[in-house]
Amino acid sequence: MNLEKIRKAKTNYIGKEIIYKEEMESTQELAKKLAKNGAKNGSLIITDNQTKGKGTKGRIWETSKEKNITMTIILKPNLKIERLEGFTLEIAEVIKEGIQELYNYELAIKKPNDLLLNNKKVCGILTQTASVGDKVNYILIGIGFDVNEENFNKELQSIATSLKIEYGKEFEREEIIVKIIEKIEKILKL
Repeated sequence: MNLEKIRKAKTNYIGKEIIYKEEMESTQELAKKLAKNGAKNGSLIITDNQTKGKGTKGRIWETSKEKNITMTIILKPNLKIERLEGFTLEIAEVIKEGIQELYNYELAIKKPNDLLLNNKKVCGILTQTASVGDKVNYILIGIGFDVNEENFNKELQSIATSLKIEYGKEFEREEIIVKIIEKIEKILKL
């Protein structure tokens, strides 16, 4: 993973602080610990190999080493909880727009938190919030994107895909990450 490419994103705060580990159980779980212990707004937790990722309906989200995007963004906004209604869907919209801008590929949104390519899941979003009363302490945006994955187990082959499977070529994960964090920062206005 080329972290320098990600740090060059045209953002003010998302991705300026990157916590990278070659392997970890879950970017979301590490982000939760860090958010509670003073992580900076916009910190990006990223790994090349997530071993206990969470998928839909209690499934484990499987990923091959160095093939996909597994990341969580920590946000510490100054806003009220009501602003977050429909927030996960907004994230899905900007990821869809980003892929359209980069490659002219049309993803579909399966509400509230999945992106589909040719009717198969290619990306999932896990948004978690911690608040006190109506004030948000932090938001975690977990994104799992099947980019260059070629091997899905039998259970997933009929419901999951990757950009590489659909288009027969390798994609640069860093380019996709940069586009996603730039688009997310633009909609936040935090």
